[in-house]
Amino acid sequence: MTTPAAQPPMRTSNEATEEQLAVARRQGQAYGGALRAMAEEDGALSQLAGDYLVAFVNEEAEGMYELSGGQLVWREAAPDANVHLEVAVADAADGRFIPGLDVRITVSRDGQPVATAGLPFLWHPFLYHYGGNASVPGPGPYDVTVRIAPPQFMRHDPVNGKRYATPVEVRFDQVMFANGRKTSPDAQPRGADAPTIGGDGAGPRDWADTAAASRTSDDAGARTPHDAAGVPSIGRW
Repeated sequence: MTTPAAQPPMRTSNEATEEQLAVARRQGQAYGGALRAMAEEDGALSQLAGDYLVAFVNEEAEGMYELSGGQLVWREAAPDANVHLEVAVADAADGRFIPGLDVRITVSRDGQPVATAGLPFLWHPFLYHYGGNASVPGPGPYDVTVRIAPPQFMRHDPVNGKRYATPVEVRFDQVMFANGRKTSPDAQPRGADAPTIGGDGAGPRDWADTAAASRTSDDAGARTPHDAAGVPSIGRW
């Protein structure tokens, strides 16, 4: 069941003037334009839930660049991948994209999960989103559930910072998937295929965990900085 929609605060404070809030809304309007373009192109579905506007779209599986060993390496969509799952999350009040979220997706058919995973943030030329490739048995229809955990990042503003405090669930029922695989043979240099959610006979698996495990030990992105007591920190590498 989809979490009921809320209304995050958007009021003047000691951190935000009305002019600054207007700037934030204009940023959100620009992102909203990208969402509308995605809806027109690929049929994106959206719902208000909690403090968020959550959109889901699927398209053909595709490759992506990943930073590995200090260089960008192209990771083609694996042969078993036949759909790319995308989740866009925006603030329900100002419409801006929200980074740094823990987003999980479950795709089910006839009440049984077909694929489930944590979706990492993906850079895109016109629509920032969370996503990954998956293998599903045909075009569907499928029931899609998106879960967003309360983020751990700090929030500025004693008035407007009171947002994103509870978990949110969003359901998109009876969604048809566009099965296919987009290849990019000219992308260089090339590495291992991108990970695929589900479809290997071993049940659902986590895209984010697989991606992390694939990184080499000399990749700074695979290491978390710690302070002298061994506690994860934001200090230097």
